[in-house]
Amino acid sequence: MYYYPLNPPYFLLAVGLFIALTSGAALSGTLKLIMEKMQLNSVEKLGSRFWSRKLFVPFLGIAGGVCLFLTSGFEIFGFPPFLAYIIGVPISLLTSVLVWLQLGSMLAFIERQGMTSLDLDSMP
Repeated sequence: MYYYPLNPPYFLLAVGLFIALTSGAALSGTLKLIMEKMQLNSVEKLGSRFWSRKLFVPFLGIAGGVCLFLTSGFEIFGFPPFLAYIIGVPISLLTSVLVWLQLGSMLAFIERQGMTSLDLDSMP
């Protein structure tokens, strides 16, 4: 049997996109400040606790916004709300965890090797 919602969650789709975009802008600005601080304090290591506390709240906003956007999109395309959340929440949470681990890995690598280690154009 085909399910079509009487009131598709277009508003929640827009809210999720707005939350993800504004949190992404906040994460970008915070990441730029952390990179500037890493360049200035090249002798003194900042440690992962410094940057993880600063980046966690904007990243959590991105993850929540993407989750809301994804589940609302599933509902708009005809999934029942329960099924949309069963599919959308694990996908967005797993993706968010993997991105967070990759971001932490890259920041730790930059802290160990320096910013020039990421410059691929200068490699022979």
